[in-house]
Amino acid sequence: MSWWFIVALAAGCYAFKVIGLILVGDRTLPPVVARCLALIPAAMISALVALNTFSDGQDLVVDARAAGVAAAVLAAWRKAPLIVVIILGAGVTAAVRAIA
Repeated sequence: MSWWFIVALAAGCYAFKVIGLILVGDRTLPPVVARCLALIPAAMISALVALNTFSDGQDLVVDARAAGVAAAVLAAWRKAPLIVVIILGAGVTAAVRAIA
């Protein structure tokens, strides 16, 4: 992957945001659309986490990453501080890799 491709993608994302501001302007979106747009970031990050946790190239795998994500999800569900969630997820992943 080249840096030019990354720069082009970043410019395209920025252009889409600017075009949206120009087209919509100071009009308000319907409430249904606003609620759906508010859910998109959570759905995207969840999809990226799932993809990076359970795939290895074109293969579906369950390895130490799955255990780390499960531990982090459990800690986040129990409302642990973010740094604890991160350290716990990385620690469980490292421990499972060391055992296996």
